[in-house]
Amino acid sequence: MSGHSKWSTIKRKKGAADARRGKVFTKIIKEIIIAARDGGGDPDSNSRLRLAIQNAKGVNMPKDNIERAIKKAVGSDAEHYAETTFEGYAPNGIAVFVECLTDNNNRTVASVRSVFNKYGGSLGTNGSLSYLFDTKGIFTIRNEGLSLEELELEMIDAGSEEFEIEEETITITCAKEDFGNVSKKLGEMEIEAIEAGLKRIPNDTKTLDVETAKKVLKFIETLEDDDDVQNVYHNLEMTDELAEALE
Repeated sequence: MSGHSKWSTIKRKKGAADARRGKVFTKIIKEIIIAARDGGGDPDSNSRLRLAIQNAKGVNMPKDNIERAIKKAVGSDAEHYAETTFEGYAPNGIAVFVECLTDNNNRTVASVRSVFNKYGGSLGTNGSLSYLFDTKGIFTIRNEGLSLEELELEMIDAGSEEFEIEEETITITCAKEDFGNVSKKLGEMEIEAIEAGLKRIPNDTKTLDVETAKKVLKFIETLEDDDDVQNVYHNLEMTDELAEALE
């Protein structure tokens, strides 16, 4: 299992029933708002909104919450968010890429910089670390009632590069250019993803001892807890030993 999938699985197990669920809702609502603002409130003609709604359903967000978020984007009292990114290093040279949606850029800059300073990280200039990450399409689906052989063949035909089977979920990875093809194929097979989107995957990873790695992950979780932060990507290798220590 790749480090990305391993870390995602651990986070799902740890966060399934705790307060972090509320933060997940907040992040998805902001994605719905910016998608509807930029492309309109009709998911049939707005693929980004359609994907955001799909992710909302994947975490069991109530329908009323989704509809209110769309109204916030297209109504007279629409909320306005801007997309911004930060690049830098966590302690011990771990590369970190942060994606944000914010209605107050000064607040977000101060907040992200504060976390980097607190944990001994260092912010870099935009573009300085982007070469360390490849943008990939990632789909997470439930592993239940599926013909795995048929599914894998269909996904390969649609452009899938990796097909990782876990006990409860299946993670499908594809090139950015094939995201639409894989999404369309899953739709044709009437398979709804728990989560789907374009994510930054490290093209090289760095291994740390367990105790040092846990400190880096605490830094990453602190960034993720910021309401303005949507995603945090890093190149820390999620070794089996580290995964066991976190479970």
